[in-house]
Amino acid sequence: MWVCGALCRARAPAQLGQRLLPESSRRRPAAASFSASAEASRVRALVYGHHGDPAKVVELKNLELAAVGGSDVHVKMLAAPINPSDINMIQGNYGLLPQLPAVGGNEGVGQVIAVGSSVTGVKPGDWVIPANPGLGTWRTEAVFGEEELITVPSDIPLQSAATLGVNPCTAYRMLMDFERLRPGDSVIQNASNSGVGQAVIQIAAALGLRTINVLRDRPDLQKLTDRLKNLGADHVVTEEELRKHEMKSFFKDVPQPRLALNCVGGKSATELLRHLAPGGTMVTYGGMAKQPVIASVSQLIFKDLKLRGFWLSQWKKDHSPDQFKELILTLCDLIRRGQLAAPACSEVPLQDYPCALEASTQPFTSSKQILTM
Repeated sequence: MWVCGALCRARAPAQLGQRLLPESSRRRPAAASFSASAEASRVRALVYGHHGDPAKVVELKNLELAAVGGSDVHVKMLAAPINPSDINMIQGNYGLLPQLPAVGGNEGVGQVIAVGSSVTGVKPGDWVIPANPGLGTWRTEAVFGEEELITVPSDIPLQSAATLGVNPCTAYRMLMDFERLRPGDSVIQNASNSGVGQAVIQIAAALGLRTINVLRDRPDLQKLTDRLKNLGADHVVTEEELRKHEMKSFFKDVPQPRLALNCVGGKSATELLRHLAPGGTMVTYGGMAKQPVIASVSQLIFKDLKLRGFWLSQWKKDHSPDQFKELILTLCDLIRRGQLAAPACSEVPLQDYPCALEASTQPFTSSKQILTM
């Protein structure tokens, strides 16, 4: 039996003082039984003890719920997505890695069940999301510190709340922080069908910005193009079309973008740079192709292009918790106004996690997997 002991109060990321019980079994065990005793309430969680292929290292285990202290909040998780960063974290190649063994998942929404005697910011019944990554959201219940949670309104759709804290925040900050864009300006992005990409399309439309959305060619291209345009995409082109000479004519009618958002790298990033307006900025927030970003000397000297990076975790370190809460509320207002919807999602019961993990790592996946508890 592994016991967290003193780590309970230290709140190691994704551990939070819960014990892995010996009756845990691999893959799809029977539902965990919940003890009537508050001292030994058991929950189910997706745990990994070492880094590697998620299909091989993630297990569904029974955990013992920690007691609720004075500043603690008992949360029943409702839904939690599987993001690329979650997969990278399990593989061990991410900028933030929790102490092992760890519970997977950095994002999700839960409902408050009970609060400690000194908790003032949340109450039973409230919906909450993680304030920072590393809490471990792929579980049925957990005890968190009040400072680790942000309250969100419960009148927004469940899928929107579950996917609120990472991708829409990244999209909004990239659109706001790097170039002073005005209505009518253009933004170009690759990986346009990703969670961030879909959020960029909608937030940009709400701000009066035009989007040029680049996709890899695929069998369901027209269906995906129609879906992105329904979200508010102005233009959708393939990687191959972006390389063609005809794009020069395209930019006679469409303003050259001042901002490019790169989640791919390699040749795709090079093409984004080629079409940027002089003095423009390319922001890299991912590297799906696992290839370096290459910029020519002429682009840097004669076009004065700027290369930047964005990581939401670093943005949070550089800003106060209240600023992050303000960002969340801004996005919730967009959701309420019908200007920001959750990405295309597939809800999967927690016990069927192998299917969800497999789907999350498949190429051309346009539906985000959301674990439901």
